Amino acid sequence: MATGIGLSLVAATGSAAPSGTSRSSAHDFDWEIGSWRTEVRVRTNPLSGEAPQWVDYSGTSVVKPLLDGRANFVELSVAGTSGKIEGGSLRLYGSKSGQWSLNYANLRNGLLTSPVYGGFGASGRGLFYGPDTLDGRAILVRFAITKVSPNQARFVQAYSADGGVTWEDNWVAIDTRR
Repeated sequence: MATGIGLSLVAATGSAAPSGTSRSSAHDFDWEIGSWRTEVRVRTNPLSGEAPQWVDYSGTSVVKPLLDGRANFVELSVAGTSGKIEGGSLRLYGSKSGQWSLNYANLRNGLLTSPVYGGFGASGRGLFYGPDTLDGRAILVRFAITKVSPNQARFVQAYSADGGVTWEDNWVAIDTRR
């Protein structure tokens, strides 16, 4: 776990997600089970202060339920002119906390990213937060999941270098059910 600004969010709220945003249950992701066509935009120069540079990828996401819906696994495989991104996200529901943890493994380097924690609000939008590092500096990560329709979802990851005052998108994925 990164230190510094990430801990300020945890200390202020008692969790890695702002209070009052969650009404999660063990079946929050049931709507997403299945196979999806995925279009991804990745910012190649996050938090650089420079004009955004984006690369595009296309491929698939397959979401599989685990442990009676209290967990699921997302297999991601997308490719573009900049190469291929392959990985998996294990999502786990904590019945005591009422929150989900999202844990991404990148197959390129074989490492897990720092998890993000949170849940779904009354609007049905999922918000997940956690501390991480980028180029050796402490940052916050926010991951938002929006069910646009039964057949489309939007995923946006953003970074903050100022304790969550401002956010910069660095990953945008649009999934369409296959």
